[in-house]
This record gives sequence, structure tokens and C-alpha cells, in this order.
Amino acid sequence: MERFDAVLFDCDGVLVDSEGITNGVLRDMLQELGWTLSREECMRIFVGKAVKDERELIERRTGHALTEEWFVRFRERRNEGLIARVQAIPGAVEAVAALSERFHGRIACCSGADRFKVELQLRKCGLMDYFEGRVFSGHEMPRSKPFPDVYLAAMEPLGVRPERCAVVEDTVTGATAGVAAGATVFGYSPPEAGHDAPAALRAAGAVRVFTSMADLPGLLD
Repeated sequence: MERFDAVLFDCDGVLVDSEGITNGVLRDMLQELGWTLSREECMRIFVGKAVKDERELIERRTGHALTEEWFVRFRERRNEGLIARVQAIPGAVEAVAALSERFHGRIACCSGADRFKVELQLRKCGLMDYFEGRVFSGHEMPRSKPFPDVYLAAMEPLGVRPERCAVVEDTVTGATAGVAAGATVFGYSPPEAGHDAPAALRAAGAVRVFTSMADLPGLLD
């Protein structure tokens, strides 16, 4: 008997290797506003968070009010970088394919990012067919991660109870959202930059932490 009825995936850093691209664009645009950050500092501050939710911090550190035009330019430059360079996380396509078959399509992608970005990346990385009609964006929810809204929104159409859902996350922000939704969180923490550390994910409530997507199907047994 399966322990879970559905698997809910974060997108950035779990399915697609996008954090370095997005944060590189953000770092450049913050530099233009006068806030100089290293790559590591930018990743530490912003990974797992929606840029729009960090507006107050950016305005305080730069002394500039962020206009809607600034956000439009950020998304345009980010999307150009993603179209050119984004790739799937190693082993993610195979793990998603196996779990989609095993759970009869009861999987979903639940991201804090805007829908256009999420679907662009899934298509570019050969993952969209597995998530068609089951992509949920925190931008469309009353609250984004670390609140549970995007995960709860995915559970309803799938017809599954929170305690029967596995959530796959790589950041404290996302793990906190999954736990708040009542799901069981599995933390993905490979050694590459852009993912929160195993101890941090466990402290946020992840029941297991793993370093290779190839291991995920077995962990859900």
C-alpha cells in the first residue's frame, strides 16, 4: 500500500537548475541600483523567495522605489537568460516520469514564481507534459511561500488529503510552506550552490534530506 497519494514538486532548484540564472540577473540589476552583492550573497538572500515579496528590502537597501517598469525589465532579462541556459536538474525528468506513472498522474508543480516563468522552464526542460493542467503559482494565491496556499490549492483538484501528500522542496521557505500545508516534506540538498543546507531543511520540518533526484522514487516507498 502506498504511503502517499500524490507528489507535489517545487520548481526552481528541484525540477530545473534556474537559481543561478535568475539570481545573476537580479544581482546585476541590484548593482545598477547601487546595491553590490556577490553571487553567494545574492543567492543566500533571495533563493526560494519571490522578488516581488522582497520589494521593501530592496527599496531600503538601494534607496530607490521599485516601479512596475523595473519588475517588467527584470522578468524580461530573466526570461532571456532562462530561454538560453536553463536545464533540468540531473535525474529530475526520470524521477518525475516514474512518479507520474506510479501515482497515475497525481503530481503537481507548486512554485512561488510567476506562471509564465514556471511553464517556460518546464517546457524548455521536457517536463511540461507531466504537469499539464497541474501547475500552481504563488503569484496567483493570496499569499506565497512560506505560507501553504499554493500547496493547498494543488491538493483540492487532485482530491487528496494533506497527510497523504509528499512535497519536494530545496529551501527553508518552501519546506515551511509544505509543513504548514500538512504534507510530508522531502528536502533536496545537493552540494551545488542554490539549495539550503540539510540541517536547515530538517529544522524547517523535512523528514528526509537527499542529494540525488534518482533517489526520490525509492524514498517515497
